Amino acid sequence: MPGFVVAGAATLIAFLLHLALPAIPPLTAAVGLGMIVGQIPATQRLLDTVLKPGIALAARRLLRIGIVLLGLKLSLYDIAGLGWPTIVVIVLVVGITFAATFGFGRLLRLPGTQPILIAAGFSICGASAIGAMSAVTRSKDEDQATPVALVTLCGTLAIFILPALRFPLGLDDADFGLWVGLSVHDVGQVVATAQIAGPVALAVAVVVKLTRVLTLAPMVAIAGFFERGRDRRALRAEELDRSARLARLAAGTASESDAAIAAEEGTDEFRRKAAAAASAARAKRPAIVPLFIVGFLAAVLVRTFLLGDGALGASVAAPVLSVADTAQTILLAMALFGLGSNIRFAALARTGWRALIVGLASWLLIAVLSLAAVTLLR
Repeated sequence: MPGFVVAGAATLIAFLLHLALPAIPPLTAAVGLGMIVGQIPATQRLLDTVLKPGIALAARRLLRIGIVLLGLKLSLYDIAGLGWPTIVVIVLVVGITFAATFGFGRLLRLPGTQPILIAAGFSICGASAIGAMSAVTRSKDEDQATPVALVTLCGTLAIFILPALRFPLGLDDADFGLWVGLSVHDVGQVVATAQIAGPVALAVAVVVKLTRVLTLAPMVAIAGFFERGRDRRALRAEELDRSARLARLAAGTASESDAAIAAEEGTDEFRRKAAAAASAARAKRPAIVPLFIVGFLAAVLVRTFLLGDGALGASVAAPVLSVADTAQTILLAMALFGLGSNIRFAALARTGWRALIVGLASWLLIAVLSLAAVTLLR
């Protein structure tokens, strides 16, 4: 597919940009390239036609595979080493930020599934969380584009703003790493921000950030549970409406529209269409826990018990983890290029100001909450 090849070429360019400018993570560069390509009229036409199937494949399938491989970065032993107070604080920061962002997005009436996608992206792990949540909420590509743009914007700003605030706030290396791990969205952005303060800050930030990533599985499962409940309520409402219509027909109080609908429902053609629609609805019903999230959790267990200090030993684990890390970055970069190419700044300027307000408010909230947590844990 031509679009798949283009996503691969863009990923190569993103890695070259990262080599030239190490402060820019390759994933940030990839989504930035996608956003640029999406604004050029000539490339827009290609993205909407010949490149569309391959770009869509990269944006969805590769993103999910990359999320599975992300689990290989996380060991349960590393999480346990943080201690229960830090773990509880991480869960609270994620939960409060998610709930507040989702509520604010609903209050400002953001379209589609944008409220829950922005909440997931800012509270958990950036574009990866947006991709995971979009699967269980059956989000459209346009609903994903704006949240991805916002987490990319705010995460990139964090690379420059948070280090500048380190000394005025009186944070030592470990405190700064904790603040970065709690508040910055994407793993690559966390590394780029924390490494400025040295190895101690980087080590703390990565473990804290990956602990936030682990909350992705239960959050997606909760969203899947509510999504299936909404489907059941919609089906029940449709059945009640049909029962009420039949009751009105039996009582002789039916309107002309009731009679017309009943007549249509009595035909064989309608029954065939209804059966096909019901079958399609069951097929589209989201799993409470998507398969790739199960794969993510399995990868965490593999890292913990086989590729850590476990059965395979360091001589085998080190190259396996290195290859997996590179593959994960490449896959996510291709996916994020695809998502970035769906963004249209002209449309965003007309309708996206509310989403921008929600995103900036969420960014500020998680930064303040995380700083308060750092003070509490001192």
